[in-house]
Amino acid sequence: MSEKSKKMSIEESFEYLDEVIDKMEDPDITLEESFSLYEKGMKVLKEASKAVDEVEKKVKLIDEDGEECETDEM
Repeated sequence: MSEKSKKMSIEESFEYLDEVIDKMEDPDITLEESFSLYEKGMKVLKEASKAVDEVEKKVKLIDEDGEECETDEM
């Protein structure tokens, strides 16, 4: 997936990272391929981490009275 194509969902990001790990564990991978996969994987991980942080900020808590209250605490 190119960097300029659609943004990956969190789930797609983790699936991609699993694929990267599987490829990097292949004993026949070259050093250049390994570095390339690592670099792409780190970019995807950084974006996924940002997305998870954004979701956490949107988490709403329900207080004892059943009222919604937003929180930025996590």
